[in-house]
Amino acid sequence: MSKPLRILYAVAPEDVIESYNYWSQGKDAPSQVSVFFSSQFYEVCKALDAKGYVIAQSSKKEFLQSERFTVERRPVPFSKASGIIYHLRQIWCGLWLLSSALRFRANVVVADTGTTHWFVLSLFHWLGIRVILSLHCVLWCKYLPLRLGEKITFQLSRPLFSSQSQAMLAVSRDITQQIIQLTEGKHPPIFEFFPTYRPFYFADIAEPDTKNSDVFRVLFAGRIETDKGVFDLLEIAKRFSFEGRKDIIFDICGEGSELESLRFAAQESGVDASFICHGYCTKSQMKEMFNKAHAVIVPTRTEFIEGFNRVVSESILAGRPAVTSSVCPAAFYVQEAIIEVPPNDVKAYGDAVLKLCDNLELYEQKRLACLRVREQFYDTTKSWGMGLKHILLAIQQEL
Repeated sequence: MSKPLRILYAVAPEDVIESYNYWSQGKDAPSQVSVFFSSQFYEVCKALDAKGYVIAQSSKKEFLQSERFTVERRPVPFSKASGIIYHLRQIWCGLWLLSSALRFRANVVVADTGTTHWFVLSLFHWLGIRVILSLHCVLWCKYLPLRLGEKITFQLSRPLFSSQSQAMLAVSRDITQQIIQLTEGKHPPIFEFFPTYRPFYFADIAEPDTKNSDVFRVLFAGRIETDKGVFDLLEIAKRFSFEGRKDIIFDICGEGSELESLRFAAQESGVDASFICHGYCTKSQMKEMFNKAHAVIVPTRTEFIEGFNRVVSESILAGRPAVTSSVCPAAFYVQEAIIEVPPNDVKAYGDAVLKLCDNLELYEQKRLACLRVREQFYDTTKSWGMGLKHILLAIQQEL
């Protein structure tokens, strides 16, 4: 008879308490459009009759205990650390997770990107705990050379990726390719997954009105940070203003450290009437923003480590063509429904917006393509939870 699974799940910042409370009521947490990964974890543990211990990084401490689950939000020290302090913190976080795993008597650990340095997880392997890697970001920036610290950590982490992990969950083809490069093709199984969405959320989003609308609305949704390309968008808005294009409006939704700076810069440039910073938007407010939008723009810059970029998939599900670059791995899966431009090319982004605005035939072609490619994001067989369940079933048979 196999041993019962006892699984420690180390999560990047996510409100795992909120997701548990809603999951236990048979509902999805309302704070994001896609289904929480922690909710999928709870469901898999229930299906396999496993005990779960979820530890998420957070700015505050919270704790919840039930018969099957221990759920904890754990503050991370030196959250804004850089350099050697950052690396020491990441190692310390890994050792703290290991201590928690040993107290819990875990026989499996599922570790998300960012929860510790990957090589620290080799300690779990050496102590007989099965390791599953959950990769939500590319290992390194595709278009930038590796820094010294990255070279050292990846050299130390190569054994984990090549032989010490049980399996890996990767949110995009880009991540899989980097794993193959790092391990020279010798690695455990890799299960690629998509973010999971409920069809009903997008069912009542109307088709965009391109014939009776006086303006063409372009939506940005995400963190308001420089490496997310928000100031590139401001440059595009300034260009359109200079060219007399008063028919294009940018709706900027999200919060971040650069929100007030971006607002002030838009006001100083005199484009704040066509470049509207809405700040944080709730799930229902985001639905309304998608309803008003004609297109979505995702201008992530090369210095940001993307994993998938859910906004790209959400634009497709809402029936809105997107403008983005290959910095966002999601672009690979929806090529016919987007306009892809070279990374960091501000002029090309602006030109793409003008094409969608001025060429109704092109716009309609891209909009209809959204309907053709969206079903893959509703396919639960491609979810993170389904991949995890497949891996855990194999481990369960071995225990």
